[in-house]
Amino acid sequence: MIKKKYNPKDIEEFLYNIWKKSGYFKPNYNIKKNSFCIIMPPPNITGNLHMGHAFQHTIMDILIRYSRMKGNNTLWQIGMDHAGIATQIIVSKKIILQKNTTLNKIGRNQFIHECWKWKKKFNNNINYQIQRLGSSVDWSRERFTLDSKISNNVQKIFIDLYENNLIYRKKKLSNWDIELKTVISDLELDDRIIKGKVWYIKYLILENYKLNYKPRYLVVSTTRLETLLGDTAIAVNPMDIRYKFLIGKYVKVPLLNRYIPIISDKHADINKGTGCVKITPAHDFNDYEVALRHRLPMINIFTKSGNICYNSDIYDIDGNISDIYNSYIPNKLKNLDRLLIRKKIIYLIRQLHLLDNIIYDSIIVTYGDRSGSKIEPMLTDQWYLRVSLLSKDAILSVKNGYIQFIPKQYKNMYLSWMKNIQDWCISRQLWWGHRIPAWYDSLGNVYVGKDEKNIREKYLILNNEKLIQDNDVLDTWFSSSLWTFLSLDWPEKKILNIFHPTTVLVSGFDIIFFWIARMIMMTMYCVQDNTGKPQIPFKTVYITGLIRDKRGQKMSKSKGNVLDPLDIIDGISFTNLLKKRTSHVRTDNFLNKIYDDTSKYFSTGIKNFGADALRFTFSSLSSINRNVSWDMNRLQGYRNFCNKIWNAGQFILIYVDIKDINIKNIKKYFLFFDYWIFVELNNTIKMYCKFLKLYRFDLASNELYNFFWHKFCDWYLELVKVIFKIGSLEEITSVKYTLVSVFEIMLRLLHPIIPFVTETIWINIKKFLSIIGETIMLQAFPSYDLKIKNYQIINFMNIIQKIILFIRQTRITLKLHTSNLVYLYISNIIFELQEFLLKNKRIIQEIGYLKDILILSSSKIEIYNSVVGLVDNIQLFIVL
Repeated sequence: MIKKKYNPKDIEEFLYNIWKKSGYFKPNYNIKKNSFCIIMPPPNITGNLHMGHAFQHTIMDILIRYSRMKGNNTLWQIGMDHAGIATQIIVSKKIILQKNTTLNKIGRNQFIHECWKWKKKFNNNINYQIQRLGSSVDWSRERFTLDSKISNNVQKIFIDLYENNLIYRKKKLSNWDIELKTVISDLELDDRIIKGKVWYIKYLILENYKLNYKPRYLVVSTTRLETLLGDTAIAVNPMDIRYKFLIGKYVKVPLLNRYIPIISDKHADINKGTGCVKITPAHDFNDYEVALRHRLPMINIFTKSGNICYNSDIYDIDGNISDIYNSYIPNKLKNLDRLLIRKKIIYLIRQLHLLDNIIYDSIIVTYGDRSGSKIEPMLTDQWYLRVSLLSKDAILSVKNGYIQFIPKQYKNMYLSWMKNIQDWCISRQLWWGHRIPAWYDSLGNVYVGKDEKNIREKYLILNNEKLIQDNDVLDTWFSSSLWTFLSLDWPEKKILNIFHPTTVLVSGFDIIFFWIARMIMMTMYCVQDNTGKPQIPFKTVYITGLIRDKRGQKMSKSKGNVLDPLDIIDGISFTNLLKKRTSHVRTDNFLNKIYDDTSKYFSTGIKNFGADALRFTFSSLSSINRNVSWDMNRLQGYRNFCNKIWNAGQFILIYVDIKDINIKNIKKYFLFFDYWIFVELNNTIKMYCKFLKLYRFDLASNELYNFFWHKFCDWYLELVKVIFKIGSLEEITSVKYTLVSVFEIMLRLLHPIIPFVTETIWINIKKFLSIIGETIMLQAFPSYDLKIKNYQIINFMNIIQKIILFIRQTRITLKLHTSNLVYLYISNIIFELQEFLLKNKRIIQEIGYLKDILILSSSKIEIYNSVVGLVDNIQLFIVL
């Protein structure tokens, strides 16, 4: 027997452990059945699952449980991502704080050892969170992106790409994170608009390296004063009549004995600033493109720590060392921090009377979204993947409909980015990750291979020739881009042939470029079907919205508006919630705001809502909108819904006994509302399956909610109580059968969304229908019966409902006690409905507290001292 009071804590963890131990989540490996596979986007091992994870896991689990109940060979592949940068940041800070040392002192091997310890701890932590959400993943197939087998295959793919000239190493301009000491992707940047200074600097114009008779200047505006040390040209627009005559002449760079050309390029905006643009190719991406067009030298002025070099590094556009300019940097500026040097340079420029003006304006400053450090564009040696050569098949796979995006608007976003795709920088200056399988000899020659022994044999390199392995690791997204097939044991074919390509990918719009596009490209390069045709990684991409707080703001630790899914499931006190929300905030203004918000919306903390209520809320919010506003009131409403299901199960277990239901000839005694509830249930199944097919989880949830609460509980259960009171033995037996049958089907319909409540109740009521099976999740999903289409009974029932509602409203208005019975007169009613109504007269009388129901022969008859109503042109008169 289930407990009288619904408490999620009593059932959820207990049930999940049973499911997991029993192996219910594993595929059935019946190759005669359709295969259905979802690859879980691997969570990072750096912390906890957030609301976005919980949202997407709910959607995936609904699809998985639905497919499993449909009898498909179903696999939800779980895995964890090593999260290179994020893990390196966290473990580095931990080592520095706890061991009072630096990374250089402990060395690479010890650091990696510490990362593996971190992984073990937080892998278990995240797995626990996944379980608490009820995710029915196949735990026996858990994978990690740095598993030895996966690492070997990542290495194998890198070598193959390199040997096919799709990977190369080159010195290019990249986003350098000073704090992390690594290059980062342009997709990992945070552009912020701030109020800053714009300096207007005078560059002396020369004629054939000789001073004009009268000195003249070009005035150039800049927001990054220090970069003038790396200037190699001044650009003016070819259509700018102010400067057209100066094209081809030279200017002198302030503070330096360097003469640079005035060039013509449309990059210079006539209407912006003075119309003159200083070109610093080694420290600005737009300038870098200008330099490539005009074959300008590139001068790097920064060290990897962000200080000014002792001597600048000068390169040509191919990354080779150039001697076109000297590498002189004034002694007063050497080794200064890039932020301190501005004061020094402005002081020197003022002394030379080369400062024309200073204004304050809104400027864009770029930061790394991981470290929060200001990013410096810098020339560095990196490994690149020629994705432009891989993008063709990936574009066609979406254009030709082999891969569907839902909602459809994301297809255009994907195609737009793919058409303008740039080579992918795949190396990172980290220790935690897949180390690049490349070695260098004393001359700097590079050799790519499995290991040093393999390289020596392959390239005939003697043992006395020293080889040093590349210190860099691969971008985390590189191994993640191989995830759909590596997690399914590629290159082995056994599992791959069954489940690849996978069925659907559930993800967020913010990683379409990070991950989804790259997965499509890399999979189509690495995996072919039996005919040699490139294989796609998934057939459908379902993009969820972004969970935001009540005010529509993105949930962020720095804002203190984050909600932990486990706190919603298990509950949390106000004190602990406030402590969590303020742990990452340091400014008093923010602390006060967080305290006010938490006090307003969570004055008593958060009660234990349970996983089912959380899941149903997520499902109901999963629409086609890009942003999803979280609503605690809605969560409370669906907690009440779970409680309603629980109480309905309690009602059945109290009033139905196994000996009550005799299935033989049961339909002989079916009442009109028995037929009605089956017809409504059938329509609900039809619409529910339709909405799931369209990935409209919000509409599917609403369909189930409306049927169960408003039709089953509000009407059918009330009518059942009347029959229990006045019905014959046969009628009572009939409604008990209908009650249990409909409820059991409803539990199966609800199970993919709310698995715990449905499983608990189903286990207790399956005996009434002699159902064989240990768990609801392996029962057949209800199917739509084409034969059940009695629309007349739905129409008649709707009219009866309106009549009863009119009676109830009248009684409330007149403040009539239930003991005060009234008469109901009806006129202007069609014959079929009249017969139907009179046939079920005693039931309507009982539920409406009526003395009698009388049908008037004419609509012209007047009933005095009555309350008059009109329902679908039917006249109603209630007489005391």
